[in-house]
Amino acid sequence: MKESPEYLRMSLAAAITLGFRSGRFYRGAKLDCINLLLTYARGCLANCAYCGLARKRIGEHHKKSFIRVKWPIHSLKEILGSIKERKDRIKRICVSMITNPRAPEDVLTITERIKKEINIPISLLIAPTVTKERDLKRFKGSGADMVGVAVDAATPEIFESLRGRQVGGPHKWEKYWLTLERAIEVFGAGKVGCHLIVGLGETEEEMLATIQKVRNLGARTHLFSFFPEPGSKLEDHPQPPVGQYRRVQLGRFLIDEGIANFDEFSFDDSGRLLDFGLPDDELSEIIESGRPFMTSGCPGEDGKLACNRPYGDSPPGPDIRSYPFLPEEEDIGRIKEQLWS
Repeated sequence: MKESPEYLRMSLAAAITLGFRSGRFYRGAKLDCINLLLTYARGCLANCAYCGLARKRIGEHHKKSFIRVKWPIHSLKEILGSIKERKDRIKRICVSMITNPRAPEDVLTITERIKKEINIPISLLIAPTVTKERDLKRFKGSGADMVGVAVDAATPEIFESLRGRQVGGPHKWEKYWLTLERAIEVFGAGKVGCHLIVGLGETEEEMLATIQKVRNLGARTHLFSFFPEPGSKLEDHPQPPVGQYRRVQLGRFLIDEGIANFDEFSFDDSGRLLDFGLPDDELSEIIESGRPFMTSGCPGEDGKLACNRPYGDSPPGPDIRSYPFLPEEEDIGRIKEQLWS
C-alpha cells in the first residue's frame, strides 16, 4: 500500500494541472493551488455522513472518490518534480489531513520537504480530532503560512447528527472551534480559513450568524454548496436551492470584506434572508463586480485567490455554484435572476 508521507493523493484538477491526467477545464478555468491529501491503508477514522472518505462507506480507502472525483496517488517526489516544472503558474500548495493518528507527524514531514525544495506558500487543512495545540506551532514552524479548519456544519445540532456520535464519528463541535481559535492565535488574523457547507439543514440566518462568528474570531469563511457524494449516507440529500446559496455567498462576502455585519441583515420567520442592510446602489455595484460569487479560499503571495477548486461543488456547465474565475456579463445576469429565486 502506498502511504503518506512518501505518497499523497491529489485532486483530479491537480492531476490534470500537473500533467498526471489528461483533461481540460470548462471555459478555460485554471487551477492555481495544488490540493494534496494524506492517504493510509486504514483510511480516515471519521464517518461524516456527506463525505466520500467516510469509514463506513463501501470500498478500499485509496479507491474512494472525494468531492465526487477520483484522487490519484503519486509519490511526493513526482509531485514536487512536476510542480517545479510549472512553478510560474502554481500559486499555493494545500496539504489536507484526514482523521488518522499518523497525520500530524506526516504533514510536518511533507511540509518541511516542500519548503526545502520549493519556495511556495503552503496551506494545511488540519484535522482537529487528531491535532494537539502544540502541533499548531510545529505546523507554522515547518513552513505553512495558513491553515484551514473544516467545521462544515453551521450549528452544533447538525454537526452532531452528521459528524459526531449519531453517525459513529469521533468529531466534537467544541474541539473544532477550540482548534480554530488556537490556530488564529498561532497563525494570526486573516491566516486561518473555516470551511462551511451550505445546505446541510441549516437556515440562511444560522449560516450567516456562524460566518459572522468566524469573522469576529479573526478568520475567514471558505464557503461550499453541498453536492451529494454517491455512496455516502447523504447521497440522496438534495443540493440547496441556488438562490439560498447565492444569498449566503453575498452575505459571506459582505461580512468577510468588512462591508456589512450580520446584525444589519434581516430575515423572515423561516430564517430566509430578506435584506442586507445596504443602499440599493451600493449592493448593486457589489453584485455587478461578480466577486462575491467566486470560490472563497486561500490567496497566493499576490493576495489574489489561489485555491479556486474548479467545479468542486457543482458540475461544469452553466449552473456554476462557485465560480473559479471572475463571472462575466452573462454570468452576472444569471446570478441576478438566481439571487432572489
